[in-house]
Amino acid sequence: MVLPQVVMAVAEDGSMTVAVDGTHLAPEPLAPRWQRDSFARVLDQLTEQRRSPMRVEVHEADGTVFTDIVTPGKSRRPQPEIDHARPAPKVGPELVVLHGEGFVPGEDVAIAVVIAYGDAAPDGTMRGLLTADQLATSPTREVILLGRVSGTLTIEHPE
Repeated sequence: MVLPQVVMAVAEDGSMTVAVDGTHLAPEPLAPRWQRDSFARVLDQLTEQRRSPMRVEVHEADGTVFTDIVTPGKSRRPQPEIDHARPAPKVGPELVVLHGEGFVPGEDVAIAVVIAYGDAAPDGTMRGLLTADQLATSPTREVILLGRVSGTLTIEHPE
């Protein structure tokens, strides 16, 4: 089986072009040009339309090239907004917050021992949440955040 190939080229201004198997794709009519922060949404749409894994190449303006295989079917639910002005009542499990930097905006970031995935924000940062119980099962208490496109690796030792 030959995987469809997606090539995404990011320009200096953050705009992005997309081609699948050599055929240029454009955003919907009247929609703005794709930007770097459109990355995850475009890949989700392409894999959902084709219902097939895809080989993805990202060509950065500085000449850096990242490759990955992206598969369809991952359900993404939007993160709820949190009102930090008023403390929330303590309900449910205690969460551990993870932070990392240097990720490609919108890329999938693995949280290892891989129990979840999160998306990088438009500024390339990542915020993940684990329950204290999930962290307690790790004998080393180490958590790895791994950018699946950029290859960025962050090792956390949350308290």
